[in-house]
Amino acid sequence: MSEGQITAAQMRRIQKAITTVPFARLLGLELEDIASGTATLAVNIRKELTQNQGVVHGGAIASLIDTATAFAIISLLPPRENVTTVDLAISYLRPAIGGRLKVVAKVIRAGRRLFVVSAEVFDTHGKLITTALSTYIKI
Repeated sequence: MSEGQITAAQMRRIQKAITTVPFARLLGLELEDIASGTATLAVNIRKELTQNQGVVHGGAIASLIDTATAFAIISLLPPRENVTTVDLAISYLRPAIGGRLKVVAKVIRAGRRLFVVSAEVFDTHGKLITTALSTYIKI
């Protein structure tokens, strides 16, 4: 794991989510790294995640981003606190074709009720393909 360690309870919560949330399992999301206020997830591109032209569907990329940003926040939360997405603004910079996608999410601001998180998605060659900014609210 990276610098900025998280608690054992936070780690268990994140590991449980990545293995038991049906949608994350359907997409094949993998946790690569987690630290306080940051999360890195990846997904292997397969045919089921592409659209008709063979590029990764924007919805699959959005789901990858939404999951990583949530995990970055969970790494800062006490055990019984929860958040939900308020908004997600995505800029698709170039198409993703084949290989593996990796997203790095970082909490920019952790307020009393709102969290702002940025994310960058990279292709197999390390090229930036997508950027995002998201807001979450404690529920």
